[in-house]
Amino acid sequence: MRRTASARLCLGHLSANLARVREAAPDSRVMAVIKAEAYGHGMLRVAESLAPRVDALAVSCLDEAAALREAGHHQPILALQGFKDERDLRAASQLDVAVTVHEDSQLRLLTATRLHRPVRVWLKLDTGMGRLGFAPSRAAELVAALTSDPNVTAVPGLMTHLACADAPERPENAAQLARFEAATRHLPGERSLANSAAILALPDAHADWVRPGIMLYGGSPLADQSAAGLGLRPVMTLSTRLIAIHALAPGEAVGYGATWRSERPTRVGVAAIGYADGYPRHAPNGTPVLVRGQRVPLIGRVSMDMITLDLTDLETVQVGDVVTLWGEGLPVDEVATAARTISYDLLCRVHDRVQVVTG
Repeated sequence: MRRTASARLCLGHLSANLARVREAAPDSRVMAVIKAEAYGHGMLRVAESLAPRVDALAVSCLDEAAALREAGHHQPILALQGFKDERDLRAASQLDVAVTVHEDSQLRLLTATRLHRPVRVWLKLDTGMGRLGFAPSRAAELVAALTSDPNVTAVPGLMTHLACADAPERPENAAQLARFEAATRHLPGERSLANSAAILALPDAHADWVRPGIMLYGGSPLADQSAAGLGLRPVMTLSTRLIAIHALAPGEAVGYGATWRSERPTRVGVAAIGYADGYPRHAPNGTPVLVRGQRVPLIGRVSMDMITLDLTDLETVQVGDVVTLWGEGLPVDEVATAARTISYDLLCRVHDRVQVVTG
């Protein structure tokens, strides 16, 4: 018997969200971020839909880039983590995949390796993220070195990543933009700074290329604004069905650890989904769920294959009714907030045993 849980993907919403990117940053080219299985939506599936409509695709590593090439995608691709060894560098050359250079060991590999075809390079500067990238003070030196390297095609692009773009009022954003501008003002090369949040809230960061991620999939990239309010629509609707309904008397418990006890006569619904499917085990009592389009609270601890719901206030409900965990009618960001995480985490967790239906 197949699992009841399913993820319905509305690819039309993917296109609508891309249109929102272009509306917000009309003068920038779009590099769609489809790493991590396109945030849980399926990298090849999303690439097939998006590739003809965007200017480039961005993935995490060379393995992901190779899968896209093997599937017949010829669009420009950037491997955001670049290359870690000679094998990776040769693969990038063979596959015609652009790479991010963010560390001195990569510079040494570029110098020491003989490539049949030069690679496109994006030079990453750390303007305040504190993760990957060179000090901005080295930008001119590095651009000169890369431009003269026969293994590098053309002038390198210049990029950085914003640490606090989800809260655009934070002073760190202006500081990072200023550091990047000061370091690159007199340098050649295309620029890329903006993630989803910056696309929507920091127009000064748009530059030549924008790199939308979560907004393509219908999640809000801004801490205090809903996806719907930003004009974004959910691509994934995760759902299952009720497989049992039973009654509890006051004082009786539900689930492992007896973390929830009824305070009144309660009808409990059991839905066929759990942490093995990607639903967060740490989701607390009260996390919203939809049953037949009506909100009910999660009760009890999330199990491997099941969750339990308080159906007492629903007038009509029966075994087999649809249960929506997030998507249409219930924003993934709201569920993420209840579970004290972010929508990226929930979407990426959806397991491959969940049936995928496209429409």
